[in-house]
Amino acid sequence: MKKWISLFTLAVLLMTGCSNEPESGQMTGVGMLITDTISDQVWGTKGYKGMLKIQSEYGVDVFYKERINSQALAERAVDELAHKGVNLIFGHGMEYADFFNKIAPDYPNIHFVSFNGDAKRKNTTSLKFEGHAMGFFGGMTAAHASKTDTVAVIATFQWQPEVKGFNDGALYENPNVSVITEYVNNWDDTETALAVLDKAIAAGADVIYPAGDGYNVPVIEKVKEHHLQAIGYVSDQSDLGEETVLTSTVQHVDRLYSLVAGQFAEGTLAAGNVHFDFADNVISLSPFSETIDTEFAADMEQLITEYKETGQLPGQKGR
Repeated sequence: MKKWISLFTLAVLLMTGCSNEPESGQMTGVGMLITDTISDQVWGTKGYKGMLKIQSEYGVDVFYKERINSQALAERAVDELAHKGVNLIFGHGMEYADFFNKIAPDYPNIHFVSFNGDAKRKNTTSLKFEGHAMGFFGGMTAAHASKTDTVAVIATFQWQPEVKGFNDGALYENPNVSVITEYVNNWDDTETALAVLDKAIAAGADVIYPAGDGYNVPVIEKVKEHHLQAIGYVSDQSDLGEETVLTSTVQHVDRLYSLVAGQFAEGTLAAGNVHFDFADNVISLSPFSETIDTEFAADMEQLITEYKETGQLPGQKGR
């Protein structure tokens, strides 16, 4: 039996009631649906922290429910949330864009937010992290640190822009580097990811970028066992080993949740597909490991600052 978990008091809902339609821009409650769990220490945990941030900053009742991985479960969950007075719902994954496109017309007073999908209704929004630049800077770091001139990205799907970014950045930093690119085709398939890692290591890769939130922790742990190095993904993963994790390409989901909630409360949240990048302060590189020389780290900080100001990556200037 799965139960809704409230992170705040229900007193607000009892006082205001659930039957009144919210005024434009009035945030009465926030919900989050997730296909897996909030305790994965990466993507799901980021969403949970985002909900806590909304609760703290806006004082509204927030809810989450795990393992909502089908249209039928999403419909049931949305109906429960609607009866709780929620009028802003995050679907913490790309699957929810399609779910919400079908559900949204039945709930015109609820705004539905998903990630990396295609939002088609007037009360739906899809948030898209611009992954190319973060992959580019991660690739530069990997190529700079590699002693074998061979690095690897273990990605999930070919559509991930950070994959091409990693390749572009690695080759920009070192035109002679060899970039191994492999796809797992499932965010959570640790077994396949580790098998691909073995192949990459056998081919000489000494810096690995595991671009999948469900398997990147075990991949980095195995990289550490081999005394190799990695670029973290989604979260700052330096806690897995400061000498192992050179830096991480961080997506600040908690900040994005708060930003979107603020826009909704102000009545300015746009429908459709909305993009976010370094300049929005929701993507960053984490502090560099002490194994990275200070001159390179300083140069990277300057390049990121220039990218935030101009929108141009190294090598794009003058185009």
